[in-house]
Amino acid sequence: MIDLEKDPLTDKIIGWAIEVHKRLGPGLLESVYESALCVELEHHGLKLQCQVALPLKYRERLIGELRLDIVVENSVILELKSVERMEPLFEAQLLTYLRLSGIRTGLLINFNSQPFAPPRNQAIRTLIIPYPKLCGLCDSVAILLFAC
Repeated sequence: MIDLEKDPLTDKIIGWAIEVHKRLGPGLLESVYESALCVELEHHGLKLQCQVALPLKYRERLIGELRLDIVVENSVILELKSVERMEPLFEAQLLTYLRLSGIRTGLLINFNSQPFAPPRNQAIRTLIIPYPKLCGLCDSVAILLFAC
């Protein structure tokens, strides 16, 4: 199982997401944060894909497609939100993406948060909630409700 608090890739992604939030602040559309985070990740040399189509099949027949916000290094799905309140549906959405894609790690990030005072490392520890083996195929999911 991956410990997201010690995983260098997820740690960097979280730090860069916080940087985006610091620069832009809360209250913008999800698409704005997604574009900015893609720029930030590319700036740091990461390989990523934005708005990745994930075919959805039922009984071996294509019935539609899902959209993954960002896939980093083919190993981490980023599901971004800009909402006032996180809902359990968002966790289920990310878990479904992980199960269907075969990717084993994901971060659910809500950019619509007000800043808070704790130091970055302390805040991250209290905000990451691992879900080991919750969806069978995935190692872990982080629910990241952060502000800077």
